[in-house]
Amino acid sequence: MTDQPTPDDNPLVPFLRNGPPPDRTTWEGWQQWRRIRNTFIPAPRLSLQEYLNLSPRRRGLHDLHRTATHVNMRLLDTPMSQRVEDLMRGRLQNNAVKFMPGTRDGLMINGGGFHGKTETSCSAAASFEDLWRDICCQFLPGQEQLAGARDVFVPVAYCRLPVRATPKALCKAVLDIYGDPHPKHLDDLIRAVKEAVRDHNTTALLIDDVTRLRLHRADDQDTLDLIRELMDLNVTLVLIGVDIPGSGLLRGAYIDPRTKQWVFPDIKRGKSHNEQASTQTERRFDMVDLDPFDYTTPAGITAFLDHLAGIEDQLRLFNSFKGMLTTGEMPEYLFRRTHGIVGLLRRLIEDGCTEAIASRDERLTPELLARTSIRLGNLADLDPDAGEIPEIPDNVQPPQQPKSRAKRPRNTVFDDRGNQRAADG
Repeated sequence: MTDQPTPDDNPLVPFLRNGPPPDRTTWEGWQQWRRIRNTFIPAPRLSLQEYLNLSPRRRGLHDLHRTATHVNMRLLDTPMSQRVEDLMRGRLQNNAVKFMPGTRDGLMINGGGFHGKTETSCSAAASFEDLWRDICCQFLPGQEQLAGARDVFVPVAYCRLPVRATPKALCKAVLDIYGDPHPKHLDDLIRAVKEAVRDHNTTALLIDDVTRLRLHRADDQDTLDLIRELMDLNVTLVLIGVDIPGSGLLRGAYIDPRTKQWVFPDIKRGKSHNEQASTQTERRFDMVDLDPFDYTTPAGITAFLDHLAGIEDQLRLFNSFKGMLTTGEMPEYLFRRTHGIVGLLRRLIEDGCTEAIASRDERLTPELLARTSIRLGNLADLDPDAGEIPEIPDNVQPPQQPKSRAKRPRNTVFDDRGNQRAADG
């Protein structure tokens, strides 16, 4: 007689990803990511005794689920990211409901490497798309077409600027979003990009790593001209980059004293494709900074502690406790290790949890984190010359435990010794 299957025989592991991660630079990958971005289910909270009561296989699966929980922590809002999201959602919604043709004001998201610019921007754009798709499906039936159709609805498009940017390379990156072919000549490429953006009803175009433009080359200058020209397509441009003010990208721009926006007048230089078709239309951008945490003000310290509390709530370590990351010397040590950069903090916590599970400490301490290096993963697609790789603090020692001071012996010279016999004279 065959034994009945038990829960331990269940081969399903629902928390593991099926296939490669979504590629957000294609519309299919963006849609896949948008739908699953908030669907991860963290590991259940078990006591150590409940864990020990599991079979060896179930314990192994639970450890794997805990690891998946630590590396897939949800994106936490910070005062800095909330400011970016609020401005971005408002700008996307305002531009989306404008009926008159013309240039739409754009946005520039500025910050250092690993500050969370890409994830914050993509999250805000995905939230806008959720709303916009719901509206369009109610009032404009037929917008959702079959996959692969020319006029598939792509309200938000995301791409990354190639390391060596040229107008042709940027056009190909945009066309790759829609899966469209690449014409050979630049004029045909530009025309294909404009048609693709219009045909797919794209409302927002996010261009990441825009500070890879050096602007000392004619190709870089022409690429920037092309980016500005795309604003005439009734699309909101969101440019994401590292240290935009120091990159030279704002060359020729000035701040409008009335609107406080950066104004880019049309320029003619080099062999720009736009040289003969200048529109005399100024391009306007708002620039918002996504800064790291500040540990020098009470408000900054409170925000950092709140962020640590949010991370602590997501951890699945058996010996963790309330205040593990927010009390004692731990907050200051974490800040010194990461300089308040959310991406570095996330990597440190992820690898620290892996070490805590492997060593069976099952808790995070400054001493454990001191032997945990911050690894940034695959850096092949990052440009260090553009500031995309942050400087990682090194040789940060954990706080020293205060040594207990030995008690000085009590002076017993004047102690009463009781009835002692006097010495002979």
